[in-house]
Amino acid sequence: MAFLTQRIRLLLDYQPIWRAMLVISAAAILYLATTSEPYPIPSSDNDKMNHVLAFLQLTIVTRLAWPGLSRLWIAAGLITFGVTIEVVQAQLPYRTFAVADIVADAAGIAAGLLPCPNFIKPGRSAGGSGINSDQFR
Repeated sequence: MAFLTQRIRLLLDYQPIWRAMLVISAAAILYLATTSEPYPIPSSDNDKMNHVLAFLQLTIVTRLAWPGLSRLWIAAGLITFGVTIEVVQAQLPYRTFAVADIVADAAGIAAGLLPCPNFIKPGRSAGGSGINSDQFR
């Protein structure tokens, strides 16, 4: 069990993976938010729940990618992303701007910012992973 715990800890601490995941996630969310096509993935019938889950995931991945970044910066950046999506949607003929979506985004961000002892270690340097690639193999 100790071996598995150590491997999971190494994965959680390996920031380049989470940074790549953040870029992929943000791109996927932006695509889903602006497409006129039906969603190619399973989603909730409740649009607001989709917003909460998407921004919960973005928040957790951001915290793993930059554990030294303050919660205020994370919240500000992700709310800005959510508002930007809504502004873009307002320009699309098949989408609308909705304040309720921004509120749902904020709820997901708030949930993602809750303390996660033994999962996300706050206060580490935001510049690097703290482990080398040989340790990760």
